[in-house]
Amino acid sequence: MASRAPVRCPGSSRRQQGPAHKHRSRRSSSSSMGDTLHLPGSCRRVSAWSEGSAPSPARLVKRPASVPGRLSDRCEEWSSCSDPEERSLGSARLSRDLGREESALLRGIFEIGKRSCDVLLTASRLLWSPIRPESPGKSKADLQIKEESVDVRDIFSVKLKRRRAAGKEKGGTLLGITIFLCVRKGHKLKDDSIDLHNLSEDYCHIWYRQLKEILNGFPNRPKSLKIIINPQSHKGEATNVYYRHVEPLLKLADIQTDVTETKYKGHGLALLKECELQEYDGIVCVGGDGSVSEVAHGLLLRAQMDAGKNINAGFKPVRASLPLGIISAGTANVLAFSVHGIRHSVTATLHIIMGNIQAVDACTFSSDDKLLRFGFSSMFGFGGRSLALAERHRWMPPNQRRDFAVIKSLANLKAESCDVSFLPITDRTVTCHGEHKLNDGTMSLTVVHNTSRPEFVRHLKRYATLKNQFNFPFVETHLVKEVKLHPRNISCHANGLYEENGKVRPCPSEDVHAWNIDGDLLEASCEVQVRLHPELINLYGRNIEELDEVKGKCNCL
Repeated sequence: MASRAPVRCPGSSRRQQGPAHKHRSRRSSSSSMGDTLHLPGSCRRVSAWSEGSAPSPARLVKRPASVPGRLSDRCEEWSSCSDPEERSLGSARLSRDLGREESALLRGIFEIGKRSCDVLLTASRLLWSPIRPESPGKSKADLQIKEESVDVRDIFSVKLKRRRAAGKEKGGTLLGITIFLCVRKGHKLKDDSIDLHNLSEDYCHIWYRQLKEILNGFPNRPKSLKIIINPQSHKGEATNVYYRHVEPLLKLADIQTDVTETKYKGHGLALLKECELQEYDGIVCVGGDGSVSEVAHGLLLRAQMDAGKNINAGFKPVRASLPLGIISAGTANVLAFSVHGIRHSVTATLHIIMGNIQAVDACTFSSDDKLLRFGFSSMFGFGGRSLALAERHRWMPPNQRRDFAVIKSLANLKAESCDVSFLPITDRTVTCHGEHKLNDGTMSLTVVHNTSRPEFVRHLKRYATLKNQFNFPFVETHLVKEVKLHPRNISCHANGLYEENGKVRPCPSEDVHAWNIDGDLLEASCEVQVRLHPELINLYGRNIEELDEVKGKCNCL
């Protein structure tokens, strides 16, 4: 797949490939429902990397790998050690932790950090140790230098390093090999590099080809990606995030990209309905929660279309054909945080490059046996009304729009009049937390009954901190598989008013209720059924096993 050229999708505005890239080295679901709740209303010279052309095998055989001058002298001096036991010390040190079943693929001498090092490559690790020649009066303990190593699974790219004159893109003096690493610090991932200097063309090409062969053998690592950018996300921040932080890393990893910037709401959905998805290894969305929700819905909807599924009935959906990568570039970025544990574009990009994939549960939202959309989470009532209000004021900057919608909704706070039915989880070993793992086969239903405005504000403040956010007498939590929410019809008087909780209110012009689904607005006029489908889509991100234990607690009723 490395050599294929993906077919451009309708609306594609840019085609990019990732060959050589200048970069500066850095160091360093049930038929009957269960319980029912009746809610009353609740330059000069520069260094660069290139692929280069590998010499022929015959040439490699006839001409043994050479060692550049200074390294050659160090090698001879090290090899001339009179004591065989001392001379083999470096070899023993590099080999002792490999395991009997693992053998060396390559071994040679490179200069790393201005020191000549004995370097060993196996199928799982790259190890090196500085060479210290024998000196009079030195003991064996003095010769024991600390060995360093990296796991080859942490390597995401390898390049031949050359010195070129400014403005030149080809040729130049070979300096050695640069290995690019993915380094983890907590939830955050960052890129780093190691330079292995050696002036021999043949020598470096042998190591380069072997390292590339190892990297190409890792599963799930993409070779071609479809990139969908919402340029309107967070003051146009999405475009800047992609071209400044994401694209350089994708080029460095030799990943071909086909980029489309959406021009209107629903463009991403339309694109995925027509795109030749078989030409790609994954889809990447750069934007906020609403953009990601639209792309995820489009990807899952396309899978049902390709499988010939009848989505107008209670069907069992098939899994999405491609994994989805989420690059956060919005206001809240809840989905990205849930997957990566952090809002950080480089971390998200490196998860994609490294092929870290996790299967995630998803939900279908249906009404009158017709599929409305796919999604991961939803809010009805306050969350839906505040989003609908924000959408009517998109002329405001994102942060101001969100704050205005929340304050306005709180000022006009009212409970929704509806009935909620759900199918509970019967497994008592499953516990309820403030934050769930993404593929545990459960949904968390939180019901907030009618209460005073100050108490509701207290709940909202605590909800954001995961600290006893459900510990209120007016809050219920349940672990469920399926939920039905049926809004009660409002009986309006002839004067166009209706009475609720002792207050007279104007009748709505349309009997439409707002839902907030993953930050995207959905309006429905009748009962909505939410069903959980385990592991319906793959997302690029950290493995489920690596999720931290959640400190938040709740009372499960």
